[in-house]
Formats: sequence, structure tokens, C-alpha cells
Amino acid sequence: MASALEQYVNTVRNLSSQGNYRELCDYLGKSNEVLLKNAPHLDNVLETLDLQQHSLGVLSVLCAKFNLPNSANTADNKFVQAQDFINGCNGEQIRLVPDLFSELCHSLTAYLIEQKQPMKGILLLKKAISKLQLYDSQLTLIHADLCQLCLLAKCFKPALQVLNVDITGICQEGSHGPNGAQFDAKYYLLYFYYGGMIYLAVRNLDRSLYFLEVAITTPAHAVSHIMLEAYKKYILVSLLLHGKVQMIPKYTSQVVNRFIKPLSQPYHDLANAFASNNSVELNAVLNKHTEAFSRDHNLGLVKQVMTVMFKKNIQRLTKTFLTLSLSDVASRVGLPGPADAERYILHMIEDEQIYATINQKDGMVVFRDEPEKYGGPEVLKNLETQLALCMELDRQILAMDEEIQVNPQYVKKASGMQDEETPSKSTYAM
Repeated sequence: MASALEQYVNTVRNLSSQGNYRELCDYLGKSNEVLLKNAPHLDNVLETLDLQQHSLGVLSVLCAKFNLPNSANTADNKFVQAQDFINGCNGEQIRLVPDLFSELCHSLTAYLIEQKQPMKGILLLKKAISKLQLYDSQLTLIHADLCQLCLLAKCFKPALQVLNVDITGICQEGSHGPNGAQFDAKYYLLYFYYGGMIYLAVRNLDRSLYFLEVAITTPAHAVSHIMLEAYKKYILVSLLLHGKVQMIPKYTSQVVNRFIKPLSQPYHDLANAFASNNSVELNAVLNKHTEAFSRDHNLGLVKQVMTVMFKKNIQRLTKTFLTLSLSDVASRVGLPGPADAERYILHMIEDEQIYATINQKDGMVVFRDEPEKYGGPEVLKNLETQLALCMELDRQILAMDEEIQVNPQYVKKASGMQDEETPSKSTYAM
């Protein structure tokens, strides 16, 4: 083993045995170049370090291995080594360098995507998240990687178990800037963008719209490609869920209105055509911008929007007519023929979107009023569930309010305002 690596091993052992992890973290930050220059001997270094006692040293070596070009690895055992490390590392040590641990997970994710084996990393990244988190509702830099692998593997359940937990805190011990600890905005945006796509895949449109909205409304001073793609899907999901584009909150950064909207013109054209309830106009927009929709991988969603417009037009007929022939329904909503109208109506009856009966002998549809559905134990159970959610949300808001009021920076600022003879009443706690 090269002398430089021997010095690395000895330093890691000595500082770890002394419990001087802060100094060890500083040392590891300066050792990357040494590790990269001695690539052939890195496996020997891993064999000499104990996984539990020297987790920080092992982590640094593994990150260096993933940063090496493929030709420099005599044996492609990176995945197995990363798997053993994530399962067996010391959580207290790796939480001292969450940015380095996250870097390993980013590299592992990229490696599995390159190998076309995303499924292999899903449970492993869930384990990595649990190692890094201080509590279940804390967002880490690894969440986005887990969502990406689940999307590629089309295995959504593991991601949903994480996504269904509302975020109340962020792991901010990562990259440090002039203002202290920071969270890489890229992985924050990717988490909510991928989360919106996963909820869309499982047809939870309400939750999908919320996640995409968070990605769009994240404070920003420049246009992000992630925000742009989230905005395009936000328009489509709004049409699918509400039949119109939902207004973006007023606190959205000005760059969204100034730059992102003009870059999404095909989607605004689609929304305008949808609002006209004219299938011919909507189809014309689809034909005009097919290339743009395909390039954005949104063509399937756009076709779903066309389906929703047909259903919306059928629902409008139920408010005007009691009886219509299938031929009349098809001509009024822009469907090719009676068979298509019958298929749409049957699906809508099954989904309780309309209430009607079809006389196939005469080819007639009879629309009925919606039955009363505000009674029974199911309604009571739903109310209790919603009440419990509201109480939990109130508890979290009160806890966050208390945390902010005892925050030293907030207290200092509030005290400064009082010293300057500004109103002493807190502008935060009203």
C-alpha cells in the first residue's frame, strides 16, 4: 500500500479512536486527491478499516471509487461495497457529513441507472434515508434519488411510503454557504417534481397537483429547468383534475410569470382550447404542438386531457337534457359515433361521474339526478378522519410557531425592532 494511503488509514484510525470526528471531517475533505491518485489500492484500504468504527473513512473511500472512470476499476464491486456500507455504517458518524453521504447515494443512483437496474437500489436508498434522518418528516438530499429510481422501475409503493409523510423539516447540515448550512435546491425541486409524477402515475391527482405547485412556488431568482417541466405538468394535471388551470399562488416568484409562462405556450394554447369545449379546436392544438408535447414526454397526458373534455361535455348535457340518443350525444360532444358515446357514458356511470341508464334497444340515454349521499357511517368516518388531520396540522403549526419564537435569530431581530422604537408587538405571532 502506498505511503500516502498508509497515512490516511492511520489518521482515520487515530482520530476515530479519539472521538475527534470534527477534525477527521476536515481531514477527509482534503484527502480526495490522494485517494483518486491511488485508485488501485482503495480496496486494500477498505479491508483495513472497520465499518462501524471508521464509517467516515470508509465513506470517503467509497465516494472516491464512484468518482473514478470505469476503466480505473479493475473489479466492478462498487455496488456491493456501497450496499454493505449503507446497511452497516454508523449513523451518528455519517450524520456529521450528510453532504458526503448524499454524494455517495447520488453516485450509486447514477450507477444503477447507467446499468439499467434501478430496482436494486430502492430498498437500499430507503435504508440510507432512515440512517440520515433525525425524524420521519425530515427531507434529505436522498429523497429525490429514491423517487427517481421508483419512477424508472415503475415500483411506486416504496416511494409513496415516503411521499405520504408531510415534510416538516429539512436536513440542512449539507453544503455550507456564507449564510451557514444550506440545502441544495436542485434535490428539493426534484423531490417534489418526481413526487408529483409518482402521484400522477397512481392517479392521485390532488396530491400530484400539490407537489407540482410546491416545485413551481419555490423561491427562485433564475429559471430552473425542473420548475419549467413542473409547470407544464401542473397545467395538464389542473385540466385533468379541475377542468381548468388553477391560479398559481401570489407568493410565486416573479420569474415564473416572466419567463416560464412564455416557454410553456403550447400548454397555454391547450388550456385555452380546452376552455372552449370545442373538440375540433382542441384537436387542432394537439396536431400543431404534437412535436413539443412528445419532446416533453407529455403526449399521453395531453390525450388524457382530450378524454376529460369529452366527459366534461357529456356532464354538461346532463344539466340540459333528460333524454338523448347516443347519436345526439356523439354529435354534441364531438365523438366519432354512437359506439364511442356509449363507451364514454358507461365508464362515467361506473365512476359515478354521471347518473344515467342506457336503453340499448332504442339507443337512448336517460339522465338521472344524483342520489343523496350525505348520510351513513362512511360519511361520519370520513369527517372524523378529516377532523383528525386538521387537529394534527394545528398541532404542527403551533410547534413550528413556538420553535420560531425561541430561535436566536428571530429573538435578536425582534429585540432590535423594539430597540428602534418600532411596535413591540410581534409581527409573527398575532
